[in-house]
Amino acid sequence: MIQTAFLAALLAAGTPGAAAAPAPQISAEGQAALRCSAAFALVSYGQAHGEESMLQWPDLDPRGREFFVRTMAQLIDETGLDRDQVAELASKEAQRLLDQNEVDKVMPSCLAMLDASGI
Repeated sequence: MIQTAFLAALLAAGTPGAAAAPAPQISAEGQAALRCSAAFALVSYGQAHGEESMLQWPDLDPRGREFFVRTMAQLIDETGLDRDQVAELASKEAQRLLDQNEVDKVMPSCLAMLDASGI
């Protein structure tokens, strides 16, 4: 399970008062990792709160959390954005996944990406 604090920080970054992130150049691999990190955070949060739809997925602790952390660090290195700006990107991606009801759609490929990462 990704710690609730990670999700809280992720969601808080998208609240008013957060620094607006410039449109960074993110590689296709980085975009996929960002999408999966956001999906892992959402699923983990749902699992921790007993959401039936999220319990269908494997437990993501600690691998999903580590994937999330590594992805955020990679995006900081790749884009030159700071931690708050990268958290804002993750928050926006999580919101997009929710708004477009895509969590279940992306999870199979994200689990494959997690396995391929060696984490």
